[in-house]
Amino acid sequence: MSVVTIEGIVAEGQIRLNTNIRLPEKTKVYVVVPDMQIDRIAHVVSPHLAHPEQAEDFKMQVMEESADASL
Repeated sequence: MSVVTIEGIVAEGQIRLNTNIRLPEKTKVYVVVPDMQIDRIAHVVSPHLAHPEQAEDFKMQVMEESADASL
């Protein structure tokens, strides 16, 4: 396997090569980013039931409060 190093920049989310070189479609490339720290992004996902048929067990009952309720 031969390796060629070509410098470029990221512009509008795409890698732009600094030279007038055109790579054929589906060319395998490797991107090496020097002197850069990439921050990890946390992904928060919604909880879901392992058994959707149990959804009825989690149904909430809404009750209205009486205006003259005493403790």
